Amino acid sequence: MLKNWKHFDFTLMITPILLAGFGVVMVYSASMVLAVVEGSDSNFYLNRQLVFFIVALIGFAVTSFLPYQIYQRLMKIIIISCIILLVAVLFFGDTVNNARSWFRFGPFSLQPAEVAKLGLIMYLAAIYSKKQAYLDQFSKGVLPPLIITAVVLGLIVAQPDVGTAAIIFLMACSVIFASGIKWRHLSILVFAGLLLLAFAIPNMVTEERLSRFTGAYQPFNSPDLNGYQLIQSYVAIGVGGWTGEGLGQSIQKLGFLVEGHTDFIMAIIAEELGFIGVAIVLGLLAAIVFRGLYISRRCQDSFGSLLALGIASMIGIQTFINLGAISGVLPITGVPLPFISYGGSSLLFMMISMGILNNIAMQVNKKESEREELAPKPSLFHRKSINSYRGGKA
Repeated sequence: MLKNWKHFDFTLMITPILLAGFGVVMVYSASMVLAVVEGSDSNFYLNRQLVFFIVALIGFAVTSFLPYQIYQRLMKIIIISCIILLVAVLFFGDTVNNARSWFRFGPFSLQPAEVAKLGLIMYLAAIYSKKQAYLDQFSKGVLPPLIITAVVLGLIVAQPDVGTAAIIFLMACSVIFASGIKWRHLSILVFAGLLLLAFAIPNMVTEERLSRFTGAYQPFNSPDLNGYQLIQSYVAIGVGGWTGEGLGQSIQKLGFLVEGHTDFIMAIIAEELGFIGVAIVLGLLAAIVFRGLYISRRCQDSFGSLLALGIASMIGIQTFINLGAISGVLPITGVPLPFISYGGSSLLFMMISMGILNNIAMQVNKKESEREELAPKPSLFHRKSINSYRGGKA
């Protein structure tokens, strides 16, 4: 284990730990008043997030040293387990915010959709890397994985959890596009997707979902109802300015901004640490995404390359959707900010994903180092010839 230490990608190792540690601090800052109002100790959410953080670190460490190729061999078990969990939660799960998305285990909970995000990335990476020779045949190489993807999306929409479904859809599109699918097949998929969306929208539209659109794009038409949350987010962001009010000095967390420690934690960061704090967080998240894409490009194994790209795209897409919600660019969908928002399922599977990405990077670095060591070096005679040539030129 120690001999592989030099091959680790320290950007991908240190950055998520820094973000998760910073998340613990911000969860405490954003939730201490809420915890007291709910009748608990002010450290209630802090203590729980610390437990999540420690468990996530263990998952990160284990998957960092576990060869990523094992997921390719376990692909069928992983995707079947994800589908079973998504079906079971519809019947036995707990309802939170009008979505039956959680399993409760005493004081802790598990969100199967978080498992499905990573599981589907593994499945698509494994199946499309295996079907590289058949990608020009739509029915044999392209269609079968899409059926599984549609099943996963349908089960998540049924909860309903539209935010996670959007992440999975865009993430799947990234992996499918990068796999080398033919443009004509891609155009067929886009057309079919738009057609299905046109038929599905009339059945999906409800008064609650319409209120999220009006709250996002016309918040001041109903400042006490649909637009309340976004307006409070605007206030927090506007008050923060460049340097913020200071850590722990947020006013919006005093009962004004709902879910300030979960989906809207970036608004609290903006209020307390200002534009500079937000820029640092976004810079660290961007470093993970671009580093993941870089590792994907360097990886010679098609499964590892697609897996790295899927993980990087998942983090980037989820960050974009979360920031879109707090800024009014997108409707509020309840998507947490990666590594920072309160919640065990999200943090655990984000850190597990980063462990897998670290393992891919480690193996890429190790193979490149071995190739450099095996590369032929100039002989003594050749070096003398070069030196004499240089001396003659001089």
